[in-house]
Amino acid sequence: MKPRLVLAGGSGFLGRVLSDYFCEHGWEVVVLTRSPRNRSGEVRRVLWDGETSGEWTHELEGARALINLAGVSVNCRYHLQNRKRILDSRLHSTQVLGDAIARCGNPPEVWLNSSTATIYKHTFGPAWNESGEVGYTAEAKDQFSVEVACAWEETFNAVQTSATRKVILRSAMVLGLGRNSVFPMLRTLVRLGLGGSMAGGRQFVSWIHQLDFCRSVEWLIERRDLAGTFNLAAPNPLTNAEMMRTFRALYKRPFGLPASRWMLEIGAFFLRTETELIVKSRRVIPGRLLESGFVFRFPEMENALRDLESWTTETSKSAVTSS
Repeated sequence: MKPRLVLAGGSGFLGRVLSDYFCEHGWEVVVLTRSPRNRSGEVRRVLWDGETSGEWTHELEGARALINLAGVSVNCRYHLQNRKRILDSRLHSTQVLGDAIARCGNPPEVWLNSSTATIYKHTFGPAWNESGEVGYTAEAKDQFSVEVACAWEETFNAVQTSATRKVILRSAMVLGLGRNSVFPMLRTLVRLGLGGSMAGGRQFVSWIHQLDFCRSVEWLIERRDLAGTFNLAAPNPLTNAEMMRTFRALYKRPFGLPASRWMLEIGAFFLRTETELIVKSRRVIPGRLLESGFVFRFPEMENALRDLESWTTETSKSAVTSS
């Protein structure tokens, strides 16, 4: 019998990446979603609303692992209504999953709950491992993302699951090929000659290749001795200027127009997002993953980008051939 993975809120970019990876590795994957249209025969999609119990709770019985990715996207303007939706969607889904696990006769062996590496303080200094300083900085215009991350983790930690191991995933920016990944957007900017540094370029960027993201999740599921908080980030963060330089080198663009802070503010307003996603300095390393023996396939961004570009090229060739 295949081991079962339940993905709560697994309809987005990361959910699709994890679904594909675990299906390819012989797992039964069940996605809890508000839109239960079956995408393929390999993934079952079950209705849930992220707030109340229902038939979906039966999927937890005997599951090998539960991963909670549920939450309204933070890629929006932080006005009052969106703030409430972002926060409530994370806290309610976490609480209702905890309540469902408590009622299970045979609960999931492990529950991995999403969080974010943005929980750490803005820094230009040494990189943060899992013992890094969490919280706010006086320089930040808005502390909302940190407030959400802290409340999310507090809710998860407060849930008692005596028979289920618990893991917090503080994920960095995941570089992948799917919609809503930052890689296609930056790739396009660079190829259009707009791939210069952003807001001065001093801020650090923490990132992880989508394959290493999936492999690290699998590692944490299989290693029954590991619990608590883990940074899911490549071991080599780099500055925004270095990242954009790496992109330009890959696409042979010697120059890219830079974007100042005020330009980003204007762009964010029209794109209905926030500049914090770009200008906050996140210098995060995967201390506990490395200590546990996990080996990254893509520890450096240059190789990660080359791999993603090779997949993009192969996909384009396949599309042309099939047509």
